This record gives sequence, structure tokens and C-alpha cells, in this order.
Amino acid sequence: MYEEITAQAAQALKELLDTAKLRAGDILVVGCSSSEMVGGTIGKNSSMEAAQALYQGLAPILEEKGIWLAAQCCEHLNRAIILESEAARSHGWPIVNAMPQPHAGGSWATTCWSRFRNPVAVESIQAQAGMDIGDTLIGMHLAPVAVPVRLSLNAIGKAHLVCARTRPKYIGGERAHYNPDLA
Repeated sequence: MYEEITAQAAQALKELLDTAKLRAGDILVVGCSSSEMVGGTIGKNSSMEAAQALYQGLAPILEEKGIWLAAQCCEHLNRAIILESEAARSHGWPIVNAMPQPHAGGSWATTCWSRFRNPVAVESIQAQAGMDIGDTLIGMHLAPVAVPVRLSLNAIGKAHLVCARTRPKYIGGERAHYNPDLA
């Protein structure tokens, strides 16, 4: 099961990156219910093994492309974000004092905390793309305007998968012209 989670995560990420057009320095937020990935109920069947399998599928690809991974915590830490200190500081996001644990932050955030070089927590971000694995509600951490991205997969493990990219807001009205590369 865990090898399947790793493979599905890598496939989904590659498809999302093909559509989202992220650049080095951009942020990808991932919310994940490890419980849902293993067929349980969100918040009830936390699995460090599933979270670690997900990390193995995502982190190498993101690191190669220079894209920052942001891990959304569960509601017990108010859906705070765990990311590398360098990413938080470069975006000007204030650091808060919280360390995720499997039942207060979740297995996913705990896994990222343990694997990042210099992890920190922040209250909110505006990511350029996101993966919501298990209906964890990542929308609050996406930059406006979020655009759904349809992939060939609609699940990782047994968890429902929804992905999004963002685009700049259209402004200006009927006389405005828009850059199609940013749409």
C-alpha cells in the first residue's frame, strides 16, 4: 500500500506541475489526511507510514525543481503551515511557536517537520498551487485566484484528491488586455 501511495503522489505531482507552471521559489501547499489515505476517517486513524510514503513521492521532485513544500497541519493547530525557515523568511511570513505531533498537527505535518532542514510554523501563506488529499480544506492557503486542476488520478491511497493552481486576478474591465501566459 505505501509504495502505491508514493507512486500515486509522484504521478499526481508531475501532472499538477505540468499544468500549474510553477517556478523555483514558488510554494506548493499540501494538506493530507493520512487517516483517509489508509481507508480510515479523517482525524481518527493517523498513519505515520502513509505520511512518510507521501513525502517520498513529493519531496524529491519538488527539491529538484526548487519549489518549496508547505505542509498544512490539522485543525488542532488551526491549519497552520510547516515549511522551511528560508521559505517563510523570503516571503515575509511571521513564524509562530508550534511543533506538530501526530494527534495535534497530524502525521503529515509531523513527517515534514522531521524531514525539513530547518522547519518552522506559520499561521497562513498564499501558495501558488496545492494538493488536498483527504478533504483537508487547503483553500485558505492558496493565493487568489484558485483554479481547479483535473488530473488522471482522483485519489492517493484511499483518500480523495483535489488539486489547484492559482493565477493573478484579472483587473481593468472591458478595455483591459490580459497576458495569456498568466491565465
